[in-house]
Amino acid sequence: MENETLNTICSRRSVRSFTGEAIPRETLMRILRAAMAAPSAVNMQPWTFVVVTNRETLDELCAKLPYAKMLDKAGAAIVVCGIPDKDEVFSKDYWVMDCSAASENILLACHALGLGAVWTAVYVDMERVADVRTILNVPGNIVPLNVIPIGVPKEKGKVLDKFNEGNIHWEQW
Repeated sequence: MENETLNTICSRRSVRSFTGEAIPRETLMRILRAAMAAPSAVNMQPWTFVVVTNRETLDELCAKLPYAKMLDKAGAAIVVCGIPDKDEVFSKDYWVMDCSAASENILLACHALGLGAVWTAVYVDMERVADVRTILNVPGNIVPLNVIPIGVPKEKGKVLDKFNEGNIHWEQW
């Protein structure tokens, strides 16, 4: 693919094996800028982000979250959280979609910067939500949607071509 943006999108993959190298604050800020460029319903932006770089905190999250064991070698993690009560109408209905768009931007930004990342779910499992809230002191009105471990990939890995023309319907089913 000759277009850099389309190449980034189509070559992104989930990375679960990291070198343990720290991620510079400036790089994390670039990733967060990309996250906040995501679309949101009536531009409410019902998101907030917890950046975790402390090894003890990463290890504590790793111990509690069954699908985030790769945190043991991640250089950082971004916890994408929703604010369902940010307004009276839109945020309560659309925060998950808006935060999902921000999460995808995080994954794409990491890949574009040569880093690896993977979405690990927290919400809708209320035990995981409670654990993340406790570990990170997240207020009760804020909902952790996911934890995204970020790191220098340990290996290059294989890109999967997920395109399936059978999933496309023109004009009608």
